[in-house]
Amino acid sequence: MPAADLPLLIDAAREAGRIACRYTGTTAQKWEKAEGAGPVTEADLAVNEMLEARLPGARPGYGWLSEESEDDPDRLTRETLFIVDPIDGTRSFAEGSRTWAHSLAVAHRGEVTAAVIYLPQRDLLYAAARGEGATLNGQPIRVSEVPDLSKAEILAARPNLEARHWRTGAAPGFSRAYRPSLAYRLALVAEGRFDGMLTLRPSWEWDIAAGALIIAEAGGACTDRVGGPLRFNTARARLDGVVAGGPAVHQALGAALHPGGPGLADLRPS
Repeated sequence: MPAADLPLLIDAAREAGRIACRYTGTTAQKWEKAEGAGPVTEADLAVNEMLEARLPGARPGYGWLSEESEDDPDRLTRETLFIVDPIDGTRSFAEGSRTWAHSLAVAHRGEVTAAVIYLPQRDLLYAAARGEGATLNGQPIRVSEVPDLSKAEILAARPNLEARHWRTGAAPGFSRAYRPSLAYRLALVAEGRFDGMLTLRPSWEWDIAAGALIIAEAGGACTDRVGGPLRFNTARARLDGVVAGGPAVHQALGAALHPGGPGLADLRPS
């Protein structure tokens, strides 16, 4: 199944890129979603329309979960489903940046089995199928082998360094970097360009699913913020943060994080 699904995702991601690149981010029509959920553009909706027709059309038995589609609880009855973010980094897209991605995944019984992250304006296509390794533009990739957190470069938004998140009351002395797309951050760790990444707030499944498999297939580790396994196709479609990296860096980040930090339990019911 993963081997059969991956070419489908790759073809769909490339078509998504062709559609999105027809729009100029700064002039694309844009709206703000309700309840502070962020922006959406006409490009997001056009890509989503194509993906929602093309992917389930090729796999009629699969469920569907997308940031830009109304959630259908029928997906919870499906063993296998697509998990899609039509454009991850919409705010960046709308600002005219090249740093945004299409994130496409297939999950079976809660585990991702095939995944693609595609940045069309940077000509970067990351892909993985379970048990078959991870690639960038068709070439194998591996996570960093940096053994010491003090020498690591970690992708993280600045709020993740707040004292309340760390056992000692201060973030460890790693170097911090940032990219606006969560999917791209995960892919960069899989590629070994950065040593790890973390996001400690509750995260949507569609932002994480593809990158989680690509990191795992590149030899890395990817868990929630307290070290638990990531499970997909949940009722809330949210994960309790994400911590990822090469095995040593991932372990060190987990040991340094405060286990009682804010997480899914702090979310108001939707």
